[in-house]
Amino acid sequence: MSSTSSITAAGTYRLGDRTLNRLGYGAMQLAGPGVFGPPKNRPEALAVLRAAVAGGVNHIDTSDFYGPHVTNEIIREALAPYPGDLVLVTKIGARRGADASWLPAFSPDELKRAVDDNLRNLGLEQLEVVNLRLMFDTHGPAEGPIAEQLAVLADLRRQGLVRHIGLSNATARQIAEARQMVPIVCVQNQYNLAHRADDALIDDLARDGIAYVPFFPLGGFSPLQSATLSEVAEGLKATPMQVALAWLLKRSPNILLIPGTSSTAHLNENLAAADLDLPPQALAALDGIGRAG
Repeated sequence: MSSTSSITAAGTYRLGDRTLNRLGYGAMQLAGPGVFGPPKNRPEALAVLRAAVAGGVNHIDTSDFYGPHVTNEIIREALAPYPGDLVLVTKIGARRGADASWLPAFSPDELKRAVDDNLRNLGLEQLEVVNLRLMFDTHGPAEGPIAEQLAVLADLRRQGLVRHIGLSNATARQIAEARQMVPIVCVQNQYNLAHRADDALIDDLARDGIAYVPFFPLGGFSPLQSATLSEVAEGLKATPMQVALAWLLKRSPNILLIPGTSSTAHLNENLAAADLDLPPQALAALDGIGRAG
C-alpha cells in the first residue's frame, strides 16, 4: 500500500478537552540505543518530528526520562514554537540509572522535580497531560499504593503546572482508586495484537469516554512476529506493522496510537495504516493471535 496517507482517515478522539487524530507519535526512539544518551543521527531525529507534524500528527508522547532529557530537548529544537493544535503528553514516576536502568522516582520531591524538568526541557509553562508511571513492577501493572503520588499531581494541577492527569502501567483497581481522587483522562498500558490483558479495561474506559493509549503497539523491544500477521499483511499488500496498527484502530474508538520510530520512511509507513481497511476475514484471523497467546 502507499507510504503516504491522510491520517484523518483513522478518525479522532478526545483527550481531556482536546480532540486528537487517533494516529500520534511516540518519541521514545529518538534517544540513543536503549533509550539512553543522544541519538546516532540527530538531524534525522529532528526531521522525523517535523515530518510527523506535517503529516497531521497532533499528539506526541514523550518523557524527560527518555535519554534522560534528550528526547524533550530534541522535541523543543524541532517544533518550538509549537503549533496550537499539538498536544505533548509526558510521564513521570521513573528515572534512569547511570547504567541505563529504569528506576522508580516516586517520592513527592522526585515527582515535582520531574514536572519542572519536563517544563524546562520542553520549553512550556504548563504540561497538557502528565501520566503517572507506576513502577511497582517494571514488566507490567502491579498493585501498590498511589494516593500520595496522585495528591502531588492534583496539587500541581491546582497550581496550573499540569492540566490533565493520566496513568501508565496501572491496574484496573489503581485506575478506579485514582478516578475517585482526580479526573483521569487517559490510561497508557502495554497492549497489542498478541498482548491483550487489558481487553476488558479498554471496553470499560471506552464507556466512560477515557482514552486508552497502548504502548509497545508493535511489540516494543521485541517486535511482533506471527505467521498469521504476515499472511494477512501479504494479502492486503501492506506491512505487518501497518496491519497491527490498523487492528488497534479497529479494536476500539477510544484507542489513541503512539507508534515510535527514528526513521522518516518508517514514520510514513506507520501513518499510512490510517488508510488500511481490514475486512471481516482478516479481523477474525488477527483476533485469533491474541486468543492463541
